[in-house]
Amino acid sequence: MIQEQKYQGLIAACGMNCGLCIGYLRDKNPCGGCFRKDDKNKPGSCRSCTIINCESLAKTESGFCYDCDKYPCSRLKRLDNRYRTKYGMSMLDNLNFIKENGLERFLVNEQIRWTCDVCGSGISVHRDFCLNCKTKLRK
Repeated sequence: MIQEQKYQGLIAACGMNCGLCIGYLRDKNPCGGCFRKDDKNKPGSCRSCTIINCESLAKTESGFCYDCDKYPCSRLKRLDNRYRTKYGMSMLDNLNFIKENGLERFLVNEQIRWTCDVCGSGISVHRDFCLNCKTKLRK
């Protein structure tokens, strides 16, 4: 298990912190994050993601969905709804925070929010327990 997450450069265009993804955190064949399209460890559904491959997104200055004329598009709304419902995390809230406060401040908040209180390890948004010490997490 990775003891310290490195969030820098792991924030996807949609607002997902790839450093919180179970695919990134797994010990065996970890995914490199959304920006590494050629990563063989990335699930096929992630490689073909309509958001990261969006032509409108490619035209944005920031590389984040909040700069798109279509923001928030229906795909991003569905993704946000799924993550709010299943994992208690919002891509739209993340993007709005980054736009208003900057990426550095967002990363500081993420480090605090997604660190296990017991062992200090980075935790996954996709699990309700710490992958390192197995402590049940607050959500």
